[in-house]
Amino acid sequence: MQEKKAKISKQLLRILGKSNAEYKFIQDGDRVAVGLSGGKDSLSLVHLLKHMQRHAPFSFEFEACTINYGMPDENYEQLSSHCQEYGIKHTVYETRIFEISQDTIREGSSFCSYYSRMRRGALGTFVEQGGFNKIALGHHLDDTVESFFMNMFYNGTMRAMAPIYKAERDYHVIRPLIEARERQLQSFVEENNFATIGDEACPGMIMKDVKTPYARAKTKDWLANMEQEQKNFFKMIKASFKHINDDTLLDPERWKRDDLD
Repeated sequence: MQEKKAKISKQLLRILGKSNAEYKFIQDGDRVAVGLSGGKDSLSLVHLLKHMQRHAPFSFEFEACTINYGMPDENYEQLSSHCQEYGIKHTVYETRIFEISQDTIREGSSFCSYYSRMRRGALGTFVEQGGFNKIALGHHLDDTVESFFMNMFYNGTMRAMAPIYKAERDYHVIRPLIEARERQLQSFVEENNFATIGDEACPGMIMKDVKTPYARAKTKDWLANMEQEQKNFFKMIKASFKHINDDTLLDPERWKRDDLD
């Protein structure tokens, strides 16, 4: 059966190419595991990497990995069939996360955060077992901007999402879509008529007394309102992430000490 190819906008391809050139996300000889939940972000990522694999002037391998939480009636057959149609290598990695959570999650905790941490840990194990050197995640510009302001407003820290970093378990975590907008990824899946998996696949959604991610929803709404008032709002934030004058802030460790002697 001939592999199908997704329709990808030139704008998305330019963003991926430029970001990869700047951050060196994927290089010759890399073996990349891609976290594939089946949502619009991770689905966009595997198709963009498939395009890159076909056309890049270097060689790399990647494999999509979907974490199975071990919930009743959890089924990823449609997602596996989709990957097969498009020539994307795909593994459903079986875990006991849901069973373990019944005894370990604390009452009143954010189930979303708990399952996110457990999913990341399982993905790390998959990487180590498979001999991959990188994990690719589908976070985009909207995600990192939301995280920046959430950290500022709720935690009193200035922190966003690193485009690439080395994890304690000795592999690199990369975010190839970090400069793409969420709406671009939504347009991609809609244009290709791709079925996506939403929050219903998260175990937290079937737990009693679910603590929803209130802070993120509020921050997302605030950012949307700001962008309505100033159309270049996200463009300016992205620019500010690359032009940081940290010696002007209130952290003494970041001052130019020589100027004070």
